Amino acid sequence: MTAPPRPNPQNGCVYISAKADYALRALVTLAGSGQPMTADALAQSQELPVNFLENILLQLRRADLVANQRGPDAGYRLRRPASQISAADVMRAVDGPLAEVRGLRPEATSYPDGTAALQDLWVALRASIRSVLESVTIEQLATGRLPRKVKTMLADPDAWSSR
Repeated sequence: MTAPPRPNPQNGCVYISAKADYALRALVTLAGSGQPMTADALAQSQELPVNFLENILLQLRRADLVANQRGPDAGYRLRRPASQISAADVMRAVDGPLAEVRGLRPEATSYPDGTAALQDLWVALRASIRSVLESVTIEQLATGRLPRKVKTMLADPDAWSSR
């Protein structure tokens, strides 16, 4: 199994990379297991390509989100409690900033007269993304107990419709 190709950036959607998805799946699995797991075991449990996952785990280790143990209890484990790792932490570790416009952070964009409010829109969009991703922890994902504000968003039928 290989990582899916990155969609055309012209399609106008918020893009969540396979790296971010796989990283979150791996950390939620680690949180749920309560014990170290090898990259092979993690990959197998989530049906992920092991080589791709190993590269992701290396990025997560560099970001100090996981540690790799050797010896009889070999495997990866969370570096800090699952309740202290947000989805935003994980996504930043593997993909960088949560929102960019043409490769720039929203506050670094500039527009000519008449379109200057676009910068405000992009900053507000990033704040909205942060509001969700920074409020959800790996523990909450592992237990299925999402924050109230996220549940409220999910209760809106429009949240589930594709447009």
